[in-house]
Amino acid sequence: MTAAQPTGPGRGSLRDRAYEALRRRILEAELQPGERLVERDLAAELDVSRIPLREALRRLEADGLVLLVPHRGALVSPFTPADVRDLFDVRESLESLAARLAAERSDGVGLARLEARLHAARAATHDRDRASIAAANAGFHADIVELAANPLLTSMMGPLAARTHWLFRLTAQRDPARQCAEHEELYAAIASGDADRAAALALEHVADGRAESLALAERWSHPEIDPQAVAARRRRRGS
Repeated sequence: MTAAQPTGPGRGSLRDRAYEALRRRILEAELQPGERLVERDLAAELDVSRIPLREALRRLEADGLVLLVPHRGALVSPFTPADVRDLFDVRESLESLAARLAAERSDGVGLARLEARLHAARAATHDRDRASIAAANAGFHADIVELAANPLLTSMMGPLAARTHWLFRLTAQRDPARQCAEHEELYAAIASGDADRAAALALEHVADGRAESLALAERWSHPEIDPQAVAARRRRRGS
């Protein structure tokens, strides 16, 4: 007779639960850039052991949301001005391509989903709900990538999704009404199949937020964290 198997949640589900909880708290700016993540405290808060918690932290590091520093532990990624600049460099190129392809390949179902994002952003802007504004705007950009119907582009943009959402949340004081208006213009170009205009508007829209986002990044930077050391560590992990 075989022994009875445990019926409680497995390590994988505990890891996923810890990952989702911490990801949400970082994306909603409850945990700030540079904030230390104390394993003992987090394990108690989330009611998990340290093994699934550490697995969740490694996954969040792959998302670019957490930094694991030897002999120091985990902290919310500092998201330095250099990180913000690098994110804009990549977004300007890839999101304009995504908009061009979306205009060429979109269908009625995809356009309806994109329009629903616009409605959600308008409602959140009316309610001044910063978390919902960030989520709707990030979703709008993600939906354009999906409409582009290019698996390689999707795989390249995937790792940027969390950082883009986080950036929108951290820069939520930017004029949301203006962002809505720019998104509506971009939607109109995609819906009409005007690929050149869609690409130009996407580039202009992303580039428009660069200077203000970099200025805001200076406010949440932590002087005790060396941005060059952070960047070097990321390069080593990516090589």
